[in-house]
Amino acid sequence: MASSGGYGDASQKIDYVFKVVLIGDSAVGKSQILSRYARNEFSLDSKATIGVEFQTRTMVIQHKSVKAQIWDTAGQERYRAVTSAYYRGAVGAMLVYDITKRQTFDHIPRWLEELRSHADKNIVIILIGNKTDLEDQRAVPTEDAKEFAQKEELFFLETSALEATNVEEAFLTVLTEIFNIVNKKNLVAGEDQANGNPASLSGKKIVIPGPAQVIPEKNRMCCRS
Repeated sequence: MASSGGYGDASQKIDYVFKVVLIGDSAVGKSQILSRYARNEFSLDSKATIGVEFQTRTMVIQHKSVKAQIWDTAGQERYRAVTSAYYRGAVGAMLVYDITKRQTFDHIPRWLEELRSHADKNIVIILIGNKTDLEDQRAVPTEDAKEFAQKEELFFLETSALEATNVEEAFLTVLTEIFNIVNKKNLVAGEDQANGNPASLSGKKIVIPGPAQVIPEKNRMCCRS
């Protein structure tokens, strides 16, 4: 069973380090999502990220200590050439848009294309519609995002960094799926070496319709209500 670790329990032995990148347009709340997850903080006067920043947090997944190294990339156009190098080595990505700004959702395919051209093909990706606390200003229907996520085989959740809604669940979904893929890869590699076959890995992901509840195909116990 997956459980979240504390904020700053650095003394324990780390079994895995997973690099996760946050991408999406400027001002969609990437830094606030990271701040809420890594430090359980939210700042109303958050300034735009310049270049790249990262935070870490350690969690326990299936009795293993997993350190998430989460990179927050600047959304502004002029920084994108700089940040593209930071996709390298990432095993997870959070593709964030603002549910109150349609344009930020319309740009998601472009971000996804950039991600897929720079990142490992087995990267675990979750689409995140942030700012559900502004429901009365919603410009992107949940169904539109869910349909896009299903088509692209992405996980999907709607979050509120302000209200701490689904932020923990979003990271846990991504990290648990990465953990499962890594373990499956090790298992498959061991079996294939014994059989004389090269290692193979498939990371198919599915979206389960419901109240923003997304569950990996391989492990239906990762997401808590």
